[in-house]
Amino acid sequence: MVVRPHRPSDLNTLYKIDQECFPPEIAYTRGDLERFVRHRNSKTWVAEENGQVAGFLVAGREPPKVAHLITIDVLHKWRRRGIGSALLKVAEAWARSVGIEVIYLETAVNNQAAQRLYEAREYRRVECLDDYYGRGAPAWVMMKRLA
Repeated sequence: MVVRPHRPSDLNTLYKIDQECFPPEIAYTRGDLERFVRHRNSKTWVAEENGQVAGFLVAGREPPKVAHLITIDVLHKWRRRGIGSALLKVAEAWARSVGIEVIYLETAVNNQAAQRLYEAREYRRVECLDDYYGRGAPAWVMMKRLA
């Protein structure tokens, strides 16, 4: 597996992956995803396995020393193979290199697999957001201190 910075030509593939990974009410529109990926304070990495894009991660830098993991998407057929961990490792290394002290994300309360992944990388639940993903779909805010 190779983790690399995204290329502009990846956008359509990333959009398709996001649509496959999340239900329509949660998945990003193509325009929203493009805005996140192209934002001047964000970084996007792509994980490739055997020349195929298996997943990606978008992180945004927020003042003063905070990073937000906007989305981490791994196709179902590539899950539980270390791709999510590899993407997180690269994003955390970038965050440390630019002086980020805290990194956070949101994940559905019922997404136990994602929570286990984040907890294994020392993210901790800090707040529950009611209806984050729509009516009756709360999310955990999970945070990791890097400093």
